[in-house]
Amino acid sequence: MPYFTSPADGTRLHYVDYGPSEGPVVVFVNSAYLGTEMWEFQMLPLAEEGYRCVGLDRRGHGRSEDVWHGYDLDTLADDLHGLLDHLDLHSVSLVGHSMGSVEIVRCLTRHGAARVARIALVAGIAPSVVRSPDNPGGADPAVVRAGNEASRRDRAAFFERGVDAFFALDRPGNDVSPAYVRYLVGRCLGATARATAAVQELVAAVDVAPELPKLDLPVLVLHGTHDTSAPLDVTGRRAARLLPDADLKIYDNAGHGLFITHAEQLNADLREFMTAR
Repeated sequence: MPYFTSPADGTRLHYVDYGPSEGPVVVFVNSAYLGTEMWEFQMLPLAEEGYRCVGLDRRGHGRSEDVWHGYDLDTLADDLHGLLDHLDLHSVSLVGHSMGSVEIVRCLTRHGAARVARIALVAGIAPSVVRSPDNPGGADPAVVRAGNEASRRDRAAFFERGVDAFFALDRPGNDVSPAYVRYLVGRCLGATARATAAVQELVAAVDVAPELPKLDLPVLVLHGTHDTSAPLDVTGRRAARLLPDADLKIYDNAGHGLFITHAEQLNADLREFMTAR
């Protein structure tokens, strides 16, 4: 089972590396709470098609070490860059979902893009989900804090209550089996209580809007019309406006979990993006 040591502080981090070693490289960056298993409908078919698909379990998530510290965005970005260095990856396509989007942005503004050719932000929270003077349409910070407190009191109930909206199951075409819904809730509970609380605090405060104009590389922004976790106008549309070279693709009826409900469309868009330039 492959692991490497974070250059930031020595934390032992798990990663997966699928497909041929000489194939075009795609590095997947996970949502909060989930490990690399979340990308099964992307990593497996792309690896079978000849892509080298790499994914990192964030500290406190999946099979990575359970630690108290290091959940600030700089350290998480250092963990991601450490993986690129450890495997000596080049011309990488970085694909991040939700919280993974801000980790990618900080990784590039902190470490540069010498190893990265392009990025895709899938239902990203970048630039920010919380209301501020520059983001008046964002969520009320008090409401976000209340949700985080509810999670601290009962994580299982918190995830179970949110999963229907996560997949936008009330919208046409978003068919996810009850078994898979239960599975995903279980995988979210695989993140430690410390990691869950810490990343929730980060999401409630993070704002990478000043960093987006600095990204001088192609960016594909993929977002659903019914994303309640990261509303389209607050995140996807705003990110596309701030990025110098962005292409925004909007998925009708998709929620935050479009990597499952719209997996085939997402995979087709990623393939096109990774071969276009």
